[in-house]
Amino acid sequence: MSGSAAVDKAVGKTKASTFVKMGVTGLVVLVTAAIGFFFVLQFVQSERARELQRWQTRLGIVADSRAADVSEWLDDQLFELRALADNASLQLYMTILHGEESDESSAELEFLGNLLAATAHRAGFQADSGTDQVVNANVSRQGLAGIALLDEAGEIVVSSPGYPPVQGKLKAFVAGVEKGETGISPMYLNSADQPTMAFLVPVFALQGDTSAASQIGVVVGVKQVAGELPPLLDQPGALEETAEALIVRQNGSSVEYLSPLADGTPALKTKLSIDTPDLAAAFILRDGNGFGTKTDYRGNEVLVLGRSFDHVPWALIYKIDTAEALAESEERLNVLLTIFAMIIILLVIGMLALWYFGSSKRATEAAEKFEKLAGRFEGQRNFMHLVTDSQPNAIVIFDEEGNYRWFNQKAVEFSGMERRDLFDKNASAVLGPIEGKRIVAWVRESLSEGKPISKTHEMELSATEGARVYRSEFIPMEARDDFPAGALMVSQDITDSVRERQKREQVMRQLVNTLVSLVDRRDPFSAHHSQRVSDVARAVASEMDLDPVIVETASIAGSLMNLGKIEIPAELLTKQGALTEEERKTIQNSVLTSADLVQQIEFDGPVFETLSQLLENVDGTGLPSGLVGEDILISARVASVANAFVGMTSARSWRQGMEFDKAVDILFQDSNKKFDRSAVVALANYLDNRGGRDEWAGFKKVPEGA
Repeated sequence: MSGSAAVDKAVGKTKASTFVKMGVTGLVVLVTAAIGFFFVLQFVQSERARELQRWQTRLGIVADSRAADVSEWLDDQLFELRALADNASLQLYMTILHGEESDESSAELEFLGNLLAATAHRAGFQADSGTDQVVNANVSRQGLAGIALLDEAGEIVVSSPGYPPVQGKLKAFVAGVEKGETGISPMYLNSADQPTMAFLVPVFALQGDTSAASQIGVVVGVKQVAGELPPLLDQPGALEETAEALIVRQNGSSVEYLSPLADGTPALKTKLSIDTPDLAAAFILRDGNGFGTKTDYRGNEVLVLGRSFDHVPWALIYKIDTAEALAESEERLNVLLTIFAMIIILLVIGMLALWYFGSSKRATEAAEKFEKLAGRFEGQRNFMHLVTDSQPNAIVIFDEEGNYRWFNQKAVEFSGMERRDLFDKNASAVLGPIEGKRIVAWVRESLSEGKPISKTHEMELSATEGARVYRSEFIPMEARDDFPAGALMVSQDITDSVRERQKREQVMRQLVNTLVSLVDRRDPFSAHHSQRVSDVARAVASEMDLDPVIVETASIAGSLMNLGKIEIPAELLTKQGALTEEERKTIQNSVLTSADLVQQIEFDGPVFETLSQLLENVDGTGLPSGLVGEDILISARVASVANAFVGMTSARSWRQGMEFDKAVDILFQDSNKKFDRSAVVALANYLDNRGGRDEWAGFKKVPEGA
């Protein structure tokens, strides 16, 4: 006992020592890995910061260049007008015109007009030929651009041809400029919907100073800027696909884009709220010369840098999508991160391996065990392939994204590809985008419901064979450590069975039509009644978007509802005048006889039950069981509405057919009493919106031979 206890104690100490060594080793490995990853991440973050700094410099160079060109262009416009205002001849003539009337005023005005026209032509203060307005001969053409001399009252003294009238925004701009000061108007859309700006320079009296008191008029130039300003935003030699320079301004609580956008939107056509979260334009308008990662007008994340202007309350923003700007650096950093991570992992593995192989011979045992497991797995895999490849159905395991994760030989033949090429291929790439989307949806549906689902669908995999019908079962598979979540699809080709069933259904329909025609011959006033009820029932059921089997059930029940009349004497069916109560019940109850006659016939849908419930009312007052509301089959509720509608609108031996509107009104009055309201609504919609009135216009015609 004592020896055994000593052995047990020694074993216990050994185990305890092993556990302590394993714990210490694991802790050292974890701390080493954590420190390594920390420094790697710090390095990557610093590299990202340096890359952003480089981009800030690059964007700043371009933004400075574009802002300088725009500022120079604004200065050029004022320079052209200032050259006119400083022209001694113009000052002299304006001084004369500002004073008393002169006999030479006409000649002076002609000279000034020619001078303004020449300057407008040279400096581009004239309407583009492509923006000329088309007007009728008896309507005066409104000017769009030009240069004009205005007196102190803001009235035109003389102008170049095509100068717009001084009114609206232009008048407000002229009136708002302080005397003795130059001015640049806000950009606006003129009458031709073109971006336009006005520039104003004061004219001082000859030999006068430049004070406000010496001002005798102003030179105002109006220019359409679409042809000059946007090209200044293009950076020569730029290769970036998503780089874009824009001019923006704040207009109340909105950001207004003054230049055309890369998506084709013209200038002054885009406004966004200045409170839009992380909007790049709003950020630049607030910060002026800031730089950051924001969102542009398309919702894309961009690197953006801005510059403000001295003359106008604008901001120039230069931006580029981060996906393009940082793609190369992110790829490089990811590679570095992967390499460093792999190095750390390899070091950790090396440390673990040294400890493991140095501590015991378990590595050899583990290798032998792994080899056995690998051999067993290989055998199981080959066995699974042998079993599944012999199956006539295609068997595939799809993941949630619709990628092939496992498949048998039939699925390989199904795809028309080699087995080695099929793994990880998406269903859309193999079966086409339409079928691929359906398969992904069904895989996700089975996973969300947590149970197998069955789908019957058509696929056309070969142009020679045409579309074939398949029944596919999707069995959900939860994610495992070695396998993602997905679904097992077992797809069976049921084309031959479906075609055979369709053939049987066609024969059944022909038999039904033969029986119906036999009954209709005995009653000329009810001829075509069964077929009409069948057609109306099918239309109403389809309008309600019911299952195809229920649609067909309602239609067949409508065809067979008069089959029981074969047991009613012909003289009763063709009786002239009103029927007695007993006679009416006899004819009405023939529907139940129809149900008994077809009880032993096997239909795809509940035809017998539908006929048995055809006399039931939704309020429970019907026959034979007094069923209420949803307890009555929907096919019976649809056929009941169709029968009542055909009965009212078709000619009978004692009356003409009722108008469609009146019949529908009666059905609505009895809805939720005798009839299902949803079926009545579907009937009314089919009449008014699906061509039902024209389709069934012949109901009111008296049958031949009546």
